[in-house]
Amino acid sequence: MTFSSFRLMQYHQRIDREWRAEIGRRWPDTFRIQKLKRLKLAIKDRLQNYARAIRADKAQ
Repeated sequence: MTFSSFRLMQYHQRIDREWRAEIGRRWPDTFRIQKLKRLKLAIKDRLQNYARAIRADKAQ
């Protein structure tokens, strides 16, 4: 695991906590929820790209 992938995982976890907290509020902000979901998905995509790149390097 590289340092950048580790930091991305930490950021993903933080966004997930914020998302869950927003969902749990009495009057959740739907725009904030959508923004957090988009951020989570973008980070997840970047993590998958890192994993693919690492697998490709190992295969060579």
